[in-house]
Amino acid sequence: MSPKLSPEAGPGEPGVELFTRRADFQAALARFAGPGRRAVVMTMGALHEGHASLIRAARARVGAEGLVTVTVFVNPLQFGAGEDLDRYPRTLDADLEVAAAAGADIVFAPPVEEVYAGGEPRVRMAAGPMGERYEGASRPGHFDGMLTVVAKLLHLTRPDLAFFGEKDAQQLALIRRMVLDLDFPVEIVGVPTVREDDGLALSSRNRYLSARERSTALALSRALSEGREAGRQAAAQAPHSLSSPPSPSSPGSPDSPSSPSGPDGPDGPDGRDARDGSGGLARPARVASPRTVRAAARAVLDAAALLEPPLVLDYVALVDPSDFTEVADDHTGEAVLAIAAKAGDTRLIDNVRLWFGVA
Repeated sequence: MSPKLSPEAGPGEPGVELFTRRADFQAALARFAGPGRRAVVMTMGALHEGHASLIRAARARVGAEGLVTVTVFVNPLQFGAGEDLDRYPRTLDADLEVAAAAGADIVFAPPVEEVYAGGEPRVRMAAGPMGERYEGASRPGHFDGMLTVVAKLLHLTRPDLAFFGEKDAQQLALIRRMVLDLDFPVEIVGVPTVREDDGLALSSRNRYLSARERSTALALSRALSEGREAGRQAAAQAPHSLSSPPSPSSPGSPDSPSSPSGPDGPDGPDGRDARDGSGGLARPARVASPRTVRAAARAVLDAAALLEPPLVLDYVALVDPSDFTEVADDHTGEAVLAIAAKAGDTRLIDNVRLWFGVA
């Protein structure tokens, strides 16, 4: 049992304590004896290597003396009509193993009635116009439900730092905006996307893909790579007109993830210039010409629409990460090339961070 917690903690995998009741969980937090900081990784379970990278990043930031909590909660508020709430995988035993191996101290896995004790909350967070675009337009109410549970879990877990994956780019942007606008006393840390060997971004929904659907789904990462490379070629043709992206300020800051992009190594398919596998810094790829980037990505997606099964595109967008509005052709600074599409019945999202700049 972890020496950081009281012996009253419930049973779990070696090195990690499991709590399902909020009163027990909060009592354990109150008994936390370590001098270090607290970190939280919020998940809906079905943990994979992407989640493990978040947990490892959290452990690296808070150190051995800190406390790392993983929440496992399938939030019904962020599932719309016809979405996959009932079939969403629930694998708590396996999740405990992943969390323990990655360095978590606590897993808080409450049932719905523990999180929403009075039933569905009558007062909820509102994502506003920033949450009505792209993912928000495709999934009305999704971001309101997501922000509501994130706000609630931030109150319950009381962390100094909270870690979220960059694959859900609009979600990450909205959480950062909520924390800034509403003065939550927490640092939000983004961690780069982890990919499988073929470039597909890790997702709990990947398990729904048949072999042929998976082949079609690879068009998402190919489109991002083609968009990035087209932009890089444009940048190479005008090397003296472009500035480099600013260096990250410090390891693990919101603009400086403390975990690299995964097994792809430097300059992997997510377009990040990751340095090493030990927590090195990463930065967006330097490119030129938003128009060129859009055209190259769109060409891949148009071709994928002719596959069998076809890729059914929801959106492809090149957006400012601060507000998720489409960038102009003369945009300078950071941008996110984001895609959402279906392969069969499975909806997937992916993105790459890019940097447009002039000296």
